Amino acid sequence: MRISTTSCLCPFLVCLCFIQRCYGASHHVPAKVPSKNQTKLANGETEVHHRPKRGWIWNQFFVLEEHMGPDAQYVGKLHSNSDKGDGSVRYILSGEGAGTIFIIDEVTGDIHATKSLDRERKTHYVLHAQALDRNTEEALEPKSEFIIKVQDINDNAPKFPDGPFVASVPEMSELGTSVLQVTATDADDPTYGNSARIVYSILQGQPYFSVDPKTGIIRTALANMDREAREHYTVVIQAKDMAGQVGGLSGSTTINITLTDVNDNPPKFPQKNYELYVVESAQVGKPVGKIKANDEDLGINADIKYSIINSEGANMFSISTDRDTREGIISLKKSLDYERKKTYTLHIEGTNTHVDPRFSYLGSFKDTATLKISVGDVDEPPVFSMDYYIMDVYENSPGGTEVGAVTARDPDSNNSPVRYFMDNKDDGERYFRINESTGVIRTTRPLDREDMPWHNITVMASEVGNPTLLSSAPVTVQVLDVNDNPPEIATDEEVIVCESSRPGQLIQTVTAVDKDDFANGQRFSFALPSQLPVNPNFTLKDNEDSTANIIARRRRFNHLTQELYELPIVVWDGGEPSLSGTSTLTLRVCPCQRHGRIRICQGEAFLSSAGLSTGALIAILLCIVILLAIVVLFITLRRSKKEPLIISEEDIRENVVTYDDEGGGEEDTEAFDIIALRNPAAAEELKFRRDVRPEARQHCAPPRSRRSTSVELDAVDVHEFIKHRLVEADMDTSVPPYDSLQTYAYEGQGSPTGSISPLDSPGTQSEQDYNYLDDWGPEFQKLAELYGEADSDVTT
Repeated sequence: MRISTTSCLCPFLVCLCFIQRCYGASHHVPAKVPSKNQTKLANGETEVHHRPKRGWIWNQFFVLEEHMGPDAQYVGKLHSNSDKGDGSVRYILSGEGAGTIFIIDEVTGDIHATKSLDRERKTHYVLHAQALDRNTEEALEPKSEFIIKVQDINDNAPKFPDGPFVASVPEMSELGTSVLQVTATDADDPTYGNSARIVYSILQGQPYFSVDPKTGIIRTALANMDREAREHYTVVIQAKDMAGQVGGLSGSTTINITLTDVNDNPPKFPQKNYELYVVESAQVGKPVGKIKANDEDLGINADIKYSIINSEGANMFSISTDRDTREGIISLKKSLDYERKKTYTLHIEGTNTHVDPRFSYLGSFKDTATLKISVGDVDEPPVFSMDYYIMDVYENSPGGTEVGAVTARDPDSNNSPVRYFMDNKDDGERYFRINESTGVIRTTRPLDREDMPWHNITVMASEVGNPTLLSSAPVTVQVLDVNDNPPEIATDEEVIVCESSRPGQLIQTVTAVDKDDFANGQRFSFALPSQLPVNPNFTLKDNEDSTANIIARRRRFNHLTQELYELPIVVWDGGEPSLSGTSTLTLRVCPCQRHGRIRICQGEAFLSSAGLSTGALIAILLCIVILLAIVVLFITLRRSKKEPLIISEEDIRENVVTYDDEGGGEEDTEAFDIIALRNPAAAEELKFRRDVRPEARQHCAPPRSRRSTSVELDAVDVHEFIKHRLVEADMDTSVPPYDSLQTYAYEGQGSPTGSISPLDSPGTQSEQDYNYLDDWGPEFQKLAELYGEADSDVTT
């Protein structure tokens, strides 16, 4: 098989195609690497598979883009070894563009392109060719694949996809400082010729800027460009392909470059001397004038700090910077007085706050100016000798007592007389008056320190000739204390006496209060009234530290017997002269429970924990009363309807007698005594000795000790005993002629611990003190009362 291909030598010349023979596969196989027709065996040898040789092998075809000729562009020729030139072979073409872009002559195998191609849209086409027998339509050669590549020509100019550009560079930059890098793109094939090889050049912006022809980096071409002279520049950059040769295509873009500011200019005052007029009545701390220095820089590079560098001006005036206007605001530090000084000279300096050390060679970044201030004379109000006054007077002093005096003068040269009066806005006129000529302040009534210890008044002063000019001064009057109030007992807390209190036990520590003021602290003494008889219940002990202890004098209190006690206490203070007062405390008796060191009544604790109000308690009590009334009414009605036990005397039938008796609990040792069942004689003895367990007799045995009897009774089967007694009752002829229903309750036996009843234990008298049970809390309160009563009985 032979293949014909074409190759373009120039844009309008098509080269002849050559035919290549297909050789064996061994010409294309590298050493030691088996081909597709070989198999490597286990012993290292290779087995060759033979197949018929192909009649043709397709190579690449090339076609020029942008063909503008009137005829179809010739691409190449297909030829098969089976083609004898007699027209019996038919060539067919399939794949990308087959039949539309590329056509083939079925007889000769010539391929033509019918349309103009663009490499930037599609670089190559993949097609398939096949040779068929025209008569039988059988394939003479297998279908084979080949590629048609579109060959590039320079038909695209360079472009700047991101343009136009905006850039900036600091002013006063050095020569060659990089500003910006621009990049152009070319759609042509960069691997073929110089169609996509770009060179950069500057069309506008010289001599200030330059561009690198290969990288497109724009740099400064002049040193120390000044923003204050020119701030904006327009630079035009061109990109040309074909390495910049003649005939190459080009594109351009614009770069707007701005010089940014640096601090290369010092501040400058427009003039060296300024004048300012300020009246002497100007307020301290208020602005009185402005001054400004100019700076050609921008932003923080133009920030200026103003200062007064001479002491004469710095003592009377201050200067600050307005950040918005960059002006120096001059304010007054002290009051001006035309009569004392009429002019002031200020040396003002303006300095940049952000200095760039790179430009220190340009000089100091500051400037100075002189400001002369003239003070204007005005008619001023009177001036007090002090900014404020503090005076004092003793309480209870009679009206008209002198407190103090204020003075004021006219600061003007004519020295007009001054008139004093009190400001009618405050209530000082109720307690004080002032002499309008001398300024002496006196009281109008006796003052009470306990009512108001301090008085704040305002004294006004005006010139007699010009009453509209006013000045004021605050006056504070302190009322000094005298001992005129007796002390009293502080009754903030309720005094509670516990029922379990013992003689000598502390009930409460009391303190005193006094409305008077003592410089060295309050000192109080306490005692019971001497004119009253000795209190049998409580005594008082002075602790000599302004406190006293209330101590119980007897052993027990009972709130049911007496709940409230009154205890008068006399208190003396440590003043001159000493005053005393008598206070009566109310002590309430109640059962107590301990909460740390504080004792509160049980009733109060319960009510406080329950959180019940008075109305709720009243409602609860009312419900209880109603229920009790209902129960009493029910019992009364039931008793009134009871029938007699025997209806009539003629009714001789047997009757069942019912006894509605309840046991007396643990304290009733007779109601259900099991010994009464076993020995009626013992029951008679129990009527006299209820505190001793009776001895039991069994049959006719002699009496035994109490302990052995108890053990023996426990061993008896009570059930058998009751049956025995029942038989005896049935056989006894002396009993009434009707049945009697008797009920016995027996707890049982079997406890390994035995009985804890005190009846089996011998009664001994203990000399132990059980007063410590009072400190164990409410749970042991009942036990403490029982042992306390026992001790009282023993003592009696």
